[in-house]
Amino acid sequence: MTSLDEPDELRSMTTVQDLIDRVESDAESDADPETTPDVGIVMGSDSDLDTMQGAMDALDQLGFVEQTTFADPPDARFTYEVYVVSAHRTPRFMAVYGETAAARGLDVVIAGAGGKSADLPNVTASFAYPIPVIGVPVQEKSVDSVIGMPTGAPLTAVDAGNSFNAALSAVQILARAHPELADRLREYHDELQGTVADVSQRLHNDGVAQFRADRE
Repeated sequence: MTSLDEPDELRSMTTVQDLIDRVESDAESDADPETTPDVGIVMGSDSDLDTMQGAMDALDQLGFVEQTTFADPPDARFTYEVYVVSAHRTPRFMAVYGETAAARGLDVVIAGAGGKSADLPNVTASFAYPIPVIGVPVQEKSVDSVIGMPTGAPLTAVDAGNSFNAALSAVQILARAHPELADRLREYHDELQGTVADVSQRLHNDGVAQFRADRE
């Protein structure tokens, strides 16, 4: 029981049950799929946020917008949501998050976790199945844990810390049903090619010494 002597911010602190109730309510809302998040991003701790920021940056670059509520969705057609979901500290929330993923309109989940027991991507993949889950090992020591799924329990994973590529893979999955996303991916790839071509030409034309000097 909460003591009356505790500060107001502690008495009103969100509980795990509050989070469970929220995602279950979202799942039962029967919202138009065009107004719900397409991509879910979850991480085991807010300390993983800097690593997982790459996924948000990639989605933002491709025209996605963060969605923070079902009641007032953004105008953008493609959106993503972000939660902290700990496999070890909030297992019930993790289970409900995965089990309600499809009902809440998610088409793919990106899950990041660190440490040697980085279980969030794996277990989320089990609960969310058949929704695809892309695992992001936050640290090198997390790789074995993230990729260690048994046959029949699929999980796609990227290299340690590379949440940007995880988001690109998520959009590739969505692009199979949404041609406009395929166009955005092609535009992004063309921009990468143009950047490499420009660098290559400057290096060749200016010479290595001048190229190095210009970079400093």
